[in-house]
Amino acid sequence: MATIGMGDIKKGTRLEIDGNPYKVIEFQHVKPGKGAAFVRIKIRNLANGKVIEKTVHAGDKFEVPELEYKKMQYLYDDGEMLQFMDSETFDQMGLTHEQVGEVFDFMIDGMEATILFHKGKPITVEIPQTVELKVVETPPNFKGDSQGGKKPATLESGAVVQVPFHILEGDVVKVDTVEGKYLEKVK
Repeated sequence: MATIGMGDIKKGTRLEIDGNPYKVIEFQHVKPGKGAAFVRIKIRNLANGKVIEKTVHAGDKFEVPELEYKKMQYLYDDGEMLQFMDSETFDQMGLTHEQVGEVFDFMIDGMEATILFHKGKPITVEIPQTVELKVVETPPNFKGDSQGGKKPATLESGAVVQVPFHILEGDVVKVDTVEGKYLEKVK
């Protein structure tokens, strides 16, 4: 298995620490006036999303995690599990709401998702950074509403985002799934 040393650490690098896969989200090389150089890193646990800080010294080595990405289709929520289907083998599998995380707010039935597996076990779900969703509920516009203002809109996935006043029920909007923000109206 490949290893990663202090000099190989960059933003986006994946590491395995104590059997858990992590992704480097920030790093800083530190060269103190006295003593050896080290790297201070912020890493996100890919299994549970928690962020921790760690100091890496010159002799420290990390394993490269065994990660596999698989395209799957989101089918439905059965109340306890979210059901996904492998697009190639048509095998179905269920994931808990905790495994799927915050991206569930922007998922609709039939949507394509990427499931990340670590050592054969599904650990998290990724969806595209931007998705197009239909507005199903939003307050009506009133004369005098300011041009720069915003109002809440409920999307077909159930997520609520702030949209400009000109957006109406039935409009399709593009949304950033990472920030949870309205980007633009789809023509």
